[in-house]
Amino acid sequence: MKSINLVLLGQEEDYTTIIKQMGAKKGTSTDISIYDRKIDDVIYTYAIPNTFPDKIQPLIQAINLGQYAILSVTNVDKYLGEQIIALDSLNFTDGFILHSYEVDEEKLRALVRNTSVSCFKLLDSIEQLKQEITRLEPKGHDDHDDSHGRDGLPVMVPIDHVFDVKGVGTVVLGIIRQGTVKVYDQLKIMPSGKDVVIKSIQIHDAPVDISTSSARVGLAIKGISVDEISRGDVICSSGYMEVSTSANPIHAKFVKNSYYKGDLADNQIYLFACGLQVKPVKVKKTLSEEIEIIPDKPIVFLPNTTYILLKPANQGTRIIGKGILLDK
Repeated sequence: MKSINLVLLGQEEDYTTIIKQMGAKKGTSTDISIYDRKIDDVIYTYAIPNTFPDKIQPLIQAINLGQYAILSVTNVDKYLGEQIIALDSLNFTDGFILHSYEVDEEKLRALVRNTSVSCFKLLDSIEQLKQEITRLEPKGHDDHDDSHGRDGLPVMVPIDHVFDVKGVGTVVLGIIRQGTVKVYDQLKIMPSGKDVVIKSIQIHDAPVDISTSSARVGLAIKGISVDEISRGDVICSSGYMEVSTSANPIHAKFVKNSYYKGDLADNQIYLFACGLQVKPVKVKKTLSEEIEIIPDKPIVFLPNTTYILLKPANQGTRIIGKGILLDK
């Protein structure tokens, strides 16, 4: 079974039309809605940030759920610009721009020039989009190679939703970023470090005994309660991921977003977005292009991962900058 994970961006009125044409059905829905459709041996999953543009956080998280992006453009405004900046900040190069006839294609190309979104394929109809999507192949989320999912790689499953299911217990939803998950596996949930056991696995509401990257799975787990889990926590192999606390800051490269007019300030509260985690942090400038990230709550991470700093209350762009997390 193949899994193709997409993020659908644009304006709210665009989502309904596109999802309907794709034949996808609504699944889990909070601030992020998940739609999926199974065609032959391929499951297509679409993540939509419901509460954007009111909130910036689900935009970043929804992008991190995708291997490919669909950016629907029916109007050019500051929120389109913010979506382009978000995709570019996460170095997202694989996707499609679906634009209406009212949007000038040359102006659109100029808008995305010098960003990773310039690599997206421009389309002018949903029929074209449907054809392109059927040609997609699964790929690793982080390094864009096909090594993810081979036996022997550490397991990593970022959690995007969690529920207490009657008669089952704690159930988490997430995409297997790498490795192989089997029933009865003993794994860790980070950053808490608690031991968990995989009781059962479901893909597209069907039980399976084993699953690999890049499948979206529901995992029934033993060893932790729902109220001890947050979006962005990671189920992983023991010893694989690192944890940062206020006493153990993360060192990171940092590049300010050129559209953000302020300066990065020591001891001011920002939101740190990495993977599906969005957590308050303070920063301390150490070198011209390096900072210390001091979390308010524990953060789980891997070195060499891209992160974004956010300032949700800012009147202009809410994306302050980006960088790469360094080894301790």
